[in-house]
Amino acid sequence: MDSSVGAHDLASRLGGWSGGEGPLYRKLATALERAVADGTLAPGERLPSERALATALAVSRTTVVAAYDALRGTGLLDSRQGSGTRVSDRVRPAVPRRLRDSAGLSLYQRLLDGPGDLISLACVTTEAIPPVADIIRETAERHLADLLTESSYHPRGLPELREAVADHYTGLGLPTSPDQIVVTTGVQQAVAFVCDLYLYRGSTALIESPSFAGCLDLLRAAGADLLTVPVDEEGADVERMRRRMRERRPDLVYLMPSYQNPTGVLMSAARRRQIAELVAEYGVPLFEDGAYTGLRVPHEPPPIAAFAPPGTEVITAASVGKIAWAGLRIGWLRASAATAERISRRKAVTDLGSPLLDQAIAARLVRRWPQISAARSELLAERMALLEEGLRARLPEWRWRRPDGGAALWVQLPDGTDARVFAQVALRHGVEVVPGSVMAPCGDHDSFFRLTFSHSAETLTELVDRLARAWQDLRRHGPVEDYAPRVVV
Repeated sequence: MDSSVGAHDLASRLGGWSGGEGPLYRKLATALERAVADGTLAPGERLPSERALATALAVSRTTVVAAYDALRGTGLLDSRQGSGTRVSDRVRPAVPRRLRDSAGLSLYQRLLDGPGDLISLACVTTEAIPPVADIIRETAERHLADLLTESSYHPRGLPELREAVADHYTGLGLPTSPDQIVVTTGVQQAVAFVCDLYLYRGSTALIESPSFAGCLDLLRAAGADLLTVPVDEEGADVERMRRRMRERRPDLVYLMPSYQNPTGVLMSAARRRQIAELVAEYGVPLFEDGAYTGLRVPHEPPPIAAFAPPGTEVITAASVGKIAWAGLRIGWLRASAATAERISRRKAVTDLGSPLLDQAIAARLVRRWPQISAARSELLAERMALLEEGLRARLPEWRWRRPDGGAALWVQLPDGTDARVFAQVALRHGVEVVPGSVMAPCGDHDSFFRLTFSHSAETLTELVDRLARAWQDLRRHGPVEDYAPRVVV
């Protein structure tokens, strides 16, 4: 089969290729070499034309021509009359292919590489707030001896954490017992387990658009086709959901009701009830991702599961990562006892259980959830205000809706500017952004990008300065062909 890669797809696979010293053509050649070596580009795969890749990377065509020529000289690339430029069939990657079809590929690669001097907006990172250190010390001083005598891995989760989470949901208006809780390594692992339980090659998942790229990758990896519905000011469009379900009953619905990522919309209580009744009517399992629950409005509506008629399959997940500390990779899911049992078996096979000390710390954090979430929300509100002030002063053309909560702005660039092109220019100014095309499978948010504000005040100030310089650069030359020759190779 003839295999080829699109220009914007290849640009995404190359990640932060333009960082560091040296001419652009050499950095591009090095990035392409690395992509072949690690299996991101396969032997025989056809590359985009020089003109197409230059447009996607916002560089001159001369830059791409020089990079391709350099790699032809090493035998890495071949050019064939009438069939373009390809990775040589003689090349064999040093390792098996990595995630080639991953929308969030650059996000994962940034986690592996580390940001360096780059300000990366690929992930929402949260440093520990002050109570976390106190709770860690308290756990070590008072409970470490008991933990050290534990002889079980606890695949379901440490009993005291499951009890704390069950009490937490009961307090939110969703009566829960510990046997309905499974502790996971963050919400991402909870999504992976649910995908493994409900999805298969040719199945269908109904999602919001835009949505979180990391979870889209998990849904796709499970073999699911994605059906999308838009998000309005109350959350996922329920009437569009109903029409979608009539057309093709999905095998799973994935939603983020509290501060939807990336729009920051808080789903209303009325909308939650409508969606709960809708999935009950069609008998479709629903996964509600609560990774950002607790980050802004003091009194959020209860989880969707609280509105669900008896017998409805709703899995609710959350974690302490966004509230307390990103370094504490402890999350959980809440489901029916039977579903929790099936998922706990998958947890046992995957890693036997999450670290006990981390779970003990998380249990104490969950018991103090209102105070900790209030502290984090206050900090994020201050940082959001600082970022908005800077953007209004330096980038008045940009537009965004102030989010109800969460940790990011969903920014729209003016005049239909392709955020993928801006992302390439921003990289050369030391900022990694996540364009809307990565988070919207239908291509209906190409002029948007996610702008996180969980960074320190100092970093946010520098971030606005770099973004402003990148935008000025793009506007001066324009994301069109006549821009390219003006860029120094």
